[in-house]
Amino acid sequence: MELNWRKSSHSDNLGGNCVELAERPEGVGVRDSTDPDGPKLLLAPTAFRSLLTDLKRR
Repeated sequence: MELNWRKSSHSDNLGGNCVELAERPEGVGVRDSTDPDGPKLLLAPTAFRSLLTDLKRR
């Protein structure tokens, strides 16, 4: 399955905070855009919403 990875609008182009997301039927894929072949996370929709809620509080 070919994924359409999108970089977060909060990521910079200087090698800093680089997060990419991809929608999947079972959840949301998360990876480091500086290492696209490296490890990836797959978060269930409820876990992804919880993560976003927690990040927005910081």
